[in-house]
Amino acid sequence: MLLKISKEIDIDAIKINFDSSELWLLNIAIAIIMFGVALGISIDDFKRLLKKPKILFVGVLSQFILLPAFTFLAIIIIEPHPSFALGMMMIAACPGGNVSNFFSKMAGGNAALSVSLTAFATLTCIIMTPFNLQFWGSLYEPTNAILETVELNWVDLLKLVSLILGIPLFFGMLVKHYYSEMSEKIEKILKPVSMLVFILLVFIALSQNLEVFTNHIHHVIFLVVLHNIFAYILGFYTAKTFGLNIQDTKTIAMETGIQNGGLGLLLIFGFFDGLGGMALLAAFWGIWDVFSGILLATYWGRKKTL
Repeated sequence: MLLKISKEIDIDAIKINFDSSELWLLNIAIAIIMFGVALGISIDDFKRLLKKPKILFVGVLSQFILLPAFTFLAIIIIEPHPSFALGMMMIAACPGGNVSNFFSKMAGGNAALSVSLTAFATLTCIIMTPFNLQFWGSLYEPTNAILETVELNWVDLLKLVSLILGIPLFFGMLVKHYYSEMSEKIEKILKPVSMLVFILLVFIALSQNLEVFTNHIHHVIFLVVLHNIFAYILGFYTAKTFGLNIQDTKTIAMETGIQNGGLGLLLIFGFFDGLGGMALLAAFWGIWDVFSGILLATYWGRKKTL
């Protein structure tokens, strides 16, 4: 095992302070963010994607097929602690984070494509997130051992993902369709406010768990940073391989590199009882990919060519 952990430390006994009320707040924050994103989405966005099946194919391929598959291969090579490995699989199975839309615009990418892909990924993840977690997790013996001890109810998992992402997407698009002018006004206020609330929740959770992070962050920092950088590179070169233009390439890279760590945390607390290693990795991912997204978007935004 390349990443050794002292036998005296029981990683999975680590408890991140995240009570049921904060869990519900995070649920609501993610749902509101998704609703805000959906206010800027119309049926025409999906039609545009369908008219460009190549872009849609590359987005789905990169995010839902290649990222989980290469994450699995990386785990076999690196051999991290089993719960860290399952945490990596969970992150790779999640859809893109909503902040990817903001970062794509900031990076000079295709903002409209980013929003459309986020919407499509949200619909797709209702099936693909539980499938990828179960499929890849069961192929690796150490993570399969964890899955066998957990009652991973697919129906409940589908309900949770639908409730947090699917329903807000549907109603946001409904408002956009019937009350277009009002939706634009709400979106301008709701998106930044909901994002600030989400970031605030993350920092509150961080402050309440400062000792846990201080004592154990060195166990996951290498995994998270490496995994995140690899996801950006994977998205970028997958898009380049298929001959997408530079704007669309940046967008695919952002959609692949910015994963919904908040959803990952909710699933970990909802179905894995906040398993220490998984929760630690997902929590740090949620903080790190915002930081890395800002850095990459700023760099790309200033650079004329790639």
